[in-house]
Amino acid sequence: MSGEGAESYWYNMKTGEVEFGFESPSIDRVGPFDTREAAEHALDTLRANSDKWTADEQNNA
Repeated sequence: MSGEGAESYWYNMKTGEVEFGFESPSIDRVGPFDTREAAEHALDTLRANSDKWTADEQNNA
């Protein structure tokens, strides 16, 4: 494997599992993450980013 993310961790949204490298189709995974632990908390990170973006939009409206 080569390319960005091939040596990174990913969170599989379909299975809820952490993967290393490109194990599943890109539509099913989010990342890349530098560590397994960061990938395990992918949903928390996504929620926090979404909340921040929503707040930013409301403050700029």
